Amino acid sequence: MWVDGLRKANSMRILIASSEAVPFAKTGGLADVAAALPQAISRMGHEVWLALPYYRANQPKITKANYPIHQTGVEFDIEMGEKTVTGELYWSEIPNTNVTVLLIDQPEYFNRPGLYQENGHDYADNCERFAFFSRAVIEVCKKLILRPHIVHANDWQTALIPALLQTEFAYHPQFLRTRSVYTIHNLAYQGQFWHWDMELTGLDWKYFNWRQMEAYGQLNLMKTGIVFADAVTTVSPTYAKEIQTPSFGCGLEEVLATHHDKLSGILNGVDTHIWSPSVDTHIEENYDAKTVKEGKAVNKAALQEQLGLPQKPDTPLIGMISRLAVQKGLDIIAPILEMVQRDAQFLFLGTGESQYEDHLRYLAQKYPEQIAAYIGFDEGLAHLIEAGSDLFLMPSAYEPCGLNQMYSMLYGTPPIVHETGGLADSVVDTTEETLKEGKGTGFSFKYYNTESLLQTINRALDLYEDKPAWDKLVQNCMKGDWSWSRSAKEYINIYQRLTHSPREAIPVSI
Repeated sequence: MWVDGLRKANSMRILIASSEAVPFAKTGGLADVAAALPQAISRMGHEVWLALPYYRANQPKITKANYPIHQTGVEFDIEMGEKTVTGELYWSEIPNTNVTVLLIDQPEYFNRPGLYQENGHDYADNCERFAFFSRAVIEVCKKLILRPHIVHANDWQTALIPALLQTEFAYHPQFLRTRSVYTIHNLAYQGQFWHWDMELTGLDWKYFNWRQMEAYGQLNLMKTGIVFADAVTTVSPTYAKEIQTPSFGCGLEEVLATHHDKLSGILNGVDTHIWSPSVDTHIEENYDAKTVKEGKAVNKAALQEQLGLPQKPDTPLIGMISRLAVQKGLDIIAPILEMVQRDAQFLFLGTGESQYEDHLRYLAQKYPEQIAAYIGFDEGLAHLIEAGSDLFLMPSAYEPCGLNQMYSMLYGTPPIVHETGGLADSVVDTTEETLKEGKGTGFSFKYYNTESLLQTINRALDLYEDKPAWDKLVQNCMKGDWSWSRSAKEYINIYQRLTHSPREAIPVSI
């Protein structure tokens, strides 16, 4: 049967619920995490299911990736306020793994051009759509008799699941041993809706109070997940600390501080089957730590040629792949591009706010030998930038985890980062001391401003001219372990701790 798993004596049954996962749907890093983590956990001998909405508009991408989709014949009804909505279950699997993908089909909710919005505007019924999905995940568990030990929910779209498990289904025979984990990928997106949407959750209004589901007069699904989950994680240890402060807490800092005893940070990993210079199919020439000099030279030349920059092998090339927005540091990057007095080239790949798109186009036209900008996204070019750049620019104002700094280090491309969130946890600033100790892997700055960024870029360019020191830095970068197996072990530790501890009752605040 397709729902059968490994059934090992010491294995856990884990269901991961997400609103997106590669290749079924993607808008951001959540999709990469939701696809990679189940595979890493499965390789450790546990039974894993991944539950997703079935976005039929993405069928061509799914087909191209050779992920077969099958009907199950399983249907279910969900009460949504005053109406009953019928859903259907499809299934797929991640090739060459034991991970089964459960696809919740409801065309009225999920057969749309976008996942969460269209033409820049959120869908007005987003609360209803993902309340349905959360309840459908529980219903599918019941229908298939999965009896998961752990249900791992992600971001606001699935935050209702921990609440359902702690309230309505707390004493259901199939969920007596089930514990919930809730991961915050970006606290800025909280799933805030007007208070009458509480009806759509199907939960008693008694839970709509300032300690549980209400925040500033609204239904807040992110808060709901934090309060009701047995354990809360976020995507880096530093971000876990930051979000308990007013500067990063987005209005939920007091809630997170109250629940700090169940909050932890686990740095995301990298899918090294895709992101590794030794196997990357998108780059001009593969290389490893022994052949990095020759390999990067070939890729640098190809990158300069593709983006119309002069092919200068000794000129440092600084790349950036990003959403072009303030959060990603564009407000402090834009002024310095005309201030760098050194011989260096800059290239940018991404889309975002029109003011930054227009400014980069302008600078690329004004300084065609120093600056190149590709406004859009190209997966192959993204890989080539990691392989062909000498430095990677990632000065985010805040960054819950970040993946590109890890990609860059794997490719021997030292990153320049702001010391925040996952950037602080993954990049060790290069000084004379850290370089000697074999620890320095990039360049970081503490104070978020243009002057600090400019000083850090100049510091990196100084080291680039010292070839023995630079070679040492590149080797430091490439020896790090950023694989998902490292992160998955930390999640397994949390899962195991929860399964061996009793469920704590959630008090109702009136």
